Formats: sequence, C-alpha cells, structure tokens
Amino acid sequence: MNERIADKVARFPTGPGIYTFLGADGEALYVGKAADLRARVRSYLKPGGDGRYQLRWLAAEACDVEFVATATEQEALLLENTVIKKRQPKYNLKLKDDKAFLLLRLDRSEPWPWYRLVRRRQDDGAIYFGPFASAQSVRKTLRLLHKVVPLRDCRDHVFKNRTRPCIKHQIGRCPAPCTGLITREAYDVLLDHSVRFLRGDVGPVLTDLRARMQAAAQALEFEHAQALKDQLLAVQRVAEPQSVVAGAGDEDALGLHLAGDDLTVAFLAFRGGALESCRRFKFRSDLPTGLLVAELLGRFYEGDRYVPPLVLVPELPDEPEMIAAWLGGKRGAKVELHVPQRGDKRRHLELAEENARLHDAMLADAEVRRRAGAERLATLLDLPDPPVRLHCLDVSTIQGTSTVASRVCFDDGKPNKDQYRRFKITPEHAGDDFAAMQEAVTRSLRLCLERDDEALPDLLVVDGGKGQLAAAQRAVVELGLQDDLFLCGLAKSRLKGHGDARAESGERIVRSDRDEPVALAAGAPETLLVAALRDEAHRFAIGYHRQTRERIGSELDEVQGVGPTRRRALLRHFGSLSALRAATREQLHAMPGLPANVADAVFARLHPPA
Repeated sequence: MNERIADKVARFPTGPGIYTFLGADGEALYVGKAADLRARVRSYLKPGGDGRYQLRWLAAEACDVEFVATATEQEALLLENTVIKKRQPKYNLKLKDDKAFLLLRLDRSEPWPWYRLVRRRQDDGAIYFGPFASAQSVRKTLRLLHKVVPLRDCRDHVFKNRTRPCIKHQIGRCPAPCTGLITREAYDVLLDHSVRFLRGDVGPVLTDLRARMQAAAQALEFEHAQALKDQLLAVQRVAEPQSVVAGAGDEDALGLHLAGDDLTVAFLAFRGGALESCRRFKFRSDLPTGLLVAELLGRFYEGDRYVPPLVLVPELPDEPEMIAAWLGGKRGAKVELHVPQRGDKRRHLELAEENARLHDAMLADAEVRRRAGAERLATLLDLPDPPVRLHCLDVSTIQGTSTVASRVCFDDGKPNKDQYRRFKITPEHAGDDFAAMQEAVTRSLRLCLERDDEALPDLLVVDGGKGQLAAAQRAVVELGLQDDLFLCGLAKSRLKGHGDARAESGERIVRSDRDEPVALAAGAPETLLVAALRDEAHRFAIGYHRQTRERIGSELDEVQGVGPTRRRALLRHFGSLSALRAATREQLHAMPGLPANVADAVFARLHPPA
C-alpha cells in the first residue's frame, strides 16, 4: 500500500471501530472492524498483508483509508454490518445480504411466554433484546439463563403435546408449565428475573460465577474452571451496553470539537437504532456555540437531505423553535432538538464528539508532518525556502503504445486536483521515455506560463532517475526557466546486492549536481511527502493510459474484418501502435495473412482525411 496510507494509519486511534479502504474514485473497497484500529489496519501494511488471498488486489488499489470510532467492540461489529450492506465493498465476502443480527423476543401476552430467536423487530407489543453481535454468545447465555432462571424453551407444538415433564425439568432448567407444575403467577416472577438479567442486572450472577471459577481453579479442576470462565464471558458480552442499538428510531448526533478557532464537526446518523454513517468536517469559526449549532444544522440539512425525528446537539441553537419548525417542515412531521444528559442518547452524542476529537487530532498531526516534510525536503535539496507548490510528472506507456503523461499538483502538502493535467505524447516521442518526459515537462510549464489560473511550481519532481531528470532539465533550459524553479528526480526502491546481502535501496532523491542519489529515510516526513506525490502522479497516469488503450482497442475493432485475434496480430507484426500508425499502405498489404481489403480499411481508419 502507498506511503500516504501508512502515514495516516500511524495516527489512527487504538480503540474499537471500523475502517474503510477507499479506491481512487472514493468507492469503498473493503470494510472491517477492529478492537484496536491502529494495530489492525497496520497488519495490512506488512508484506503479504494479513494472509488473505483477495487482499493482494486491495493493496494495489487502495488509495486512502478512513475510520469511525465506536464505544465497544459490539458496536463496531454492528456498524460493520450496516456499512457493508449500504456500500457493498467488492472485497468483502460476508454480510452483503440483508440478513440481520439476532434478537431475543418475549411476548408476555402468550399463555406461557418463552424466549425466541428472531432477526426482525416488529411493532407487536413484544419485548425485544438486542440485536446481539454474536449468535454463539447469545445462545450460550440463553442456556446459562435457564440455569439461573428456569423457563420453558420448547416450541408450541412440543409444549402442547407433553404429558409428563421432560429431562430439563429433572435437571432444574424448566419449571414444567406444560404439565401444570407451576402457576402463571410464579412463572411471571421468573420472567421478571429473566428480563432484569437480559437488561444487564447480572451482578449477582457474575459474582457467583467468579467465586465458582476461583474455587474450581484452586481445586485444580481446570477444565471446569475454563467452562465457568466461558459462561462468565458469555454473560458479559450480552450484558455489555449496546448504545449503538439502544432504540429502534432514527436520529442524528452532532459532535463538536473546538481547538482555538479551529472547529471539527462529526455528524453521526443512526437509522433503525443502528449507526449507519459518520461525516466529518473541519473549518475555522469564532461563532458562539448556539449560533454555530444553528448554522451547522442549516448547512447540513439544506436541499433534500433526510431529516430524522430526533437531532442530538451539544447545546440548543439560537432560536431553537424556528430551527425545529424549519426541520419539521422539511420532514413533514415534528422534529425534536435534544441535549441529552444521560442514557443511550448521551452516549450517542459523546460518540459523535469523540469522532470529532479523533479527526481533529489526525488532521493536526498530518499538518505538522506536512510542514516538517517540506522543511526537511528544502534542507535535503538546498532550497532557500520550504516548497509550497509541488508538481510531479510521470510517463506511462507499454512498449511505446498509447504513451501518455500526467502532472499532479500538491499545495501545502495536499492534492490540488484543479491543477492536475494529462498529456497525450506525440507519436515521434512515444517510444522514447526520455523524449516523452521532455515533451511532458515542456507542455506542463508552458501551461503555467500561458494560463492565468496556473503558476510555476516551487519544486518540480519527475518520476525516474538521471535520464528522466536530464530530459526535464533540457525542457526547463529551452524555456529559459532554470532560475525560476528547482528540479529533482525520485527513484523507486529496488533490490541491490547478491544472495543474502540483497536488500532494498529505499526511495532515493536524484539531484543533477550529485553523481549518486540521496537515500531517503523510510517513514520520514520528506519521504512520505514525495512518495505520496509520486504515487498520485502514477495513479493519474495509469488511469489515463487505460482510457487511451481502451479507445485505441475500440478504434481498431471498428474496422470491418478486424477482431481481437487480428488486432493482436497487427500489433505483434508492427511492434507498437505508433509503428502501425506510421506504416504505409504497401507495408500493410505486405503483412502475411492480412487480406488486401482489410489492409485498406485499417489504413483508412488510422489515417482519416484532414
């Protein structure tokens, strides 16, 4: 994976949450959960990743990674499920269907209620617990529940046909209501105990399990102690607060983090009780909090954006009645602005504030790294000032076919995509990497001179070694700009040495005034800066090259009598598309196996009348 991802992951939090790898166009490639976000995502950066076969392609395609922090590991699993179903990342193999997590349903209006496992919550008056992230743990806990609070667990057709108690009654797991051995009033008392248990009031049970586990361990009954430990963990998992699924309604939570006049905002969207998305923004503001919240709500819900019935805010906005009425008009129903003080809604708001804080910490650290990278790059290249605007040019070709070049621009360490440019290299330079680079640099710098919306870079980086750098220098001298900008090359890491002594050379800066490249320290700010610049140029060039190849393929395919097999034969015979374009009609007629009428059609297609 590229250096920018490695740099970003180093600033990830160490708590639970989900992570999403993104492609070049911002599409989700892979979504995962983690108990420790930083450690988990770092495992993908090792050679071979985490060992899964399909993630080899993820490493090649991923251009960015983002995260959403959660309060617990269960929340992370539930959020992963929601995001996968919504964004359908292509490298996720599970959770893409609409299957939901398990819930426990108890309908106390039944003659003899019992706990059923279901996957859909309905408005039917029953009590629902969950959803639970682990089906295995909830089934274990149900078995444990029946040890502590004996209840029926058989289906209705079995219950109605019993004539004598089953073995579960004999071992104390069921009070046998099927044969009338318990009254409904006594059974209701047991139901009340079970409801408290599933709502988290498990203190007495946990105390008893810990005591029994310690007693078994002291008696050297380690297998029995391990079984008790498994029961203890199962109870803790089910009893863990599930703030992410506390209610079944829709709500948004607005979290703010202020650092001076720098404001970071996180909007968390809860749909059907589950955390569905997190959007984060950063900007400067010196507005008081009430006015700031009003402004944010107005901006976030403008247009046709969905408005939930409840919006959680850290402080009521100025003129809250007017804001609530405006939101209610967009929704077509009442909307409540609420400042929660306790409970699940308070945890939702705190989660939004935590995501805002973590995002601010990452951005602040990234800003410091960008400045340090520019300063250290200036020292390395003997520049008078740290470079603010950087251009990088890369040439992409396959044996002189469809040769193109790209220019990307970083301003203050961040991509400025308005200044990205693409160049189709002319046929006379297409087969020569150095001539192609010289043409690309010339055309790029001319645009900077001729267009009002462009400016010369402080530093021009070319992807390559001495040859590419020399070609770029010739272009700069021909334009008379040798005193107006600085140049360097960036050579990729490669293996050097023999046998056991073979080792990576690392990224290297190429300077025209030195014979040997200057090695860059792995992970250093200047290395991350120029590597991110080069990787972006490479990605941009490869994308354009693929588009060009596709257009060329279709250009030949439009010729009657030329299919995939004959197209490959033409390119093999002439060596490249440039050579095919330059071929005369007589040379096409001389190609073995090519009919004369097809040769004429190919020539006419590649040489349209002016």
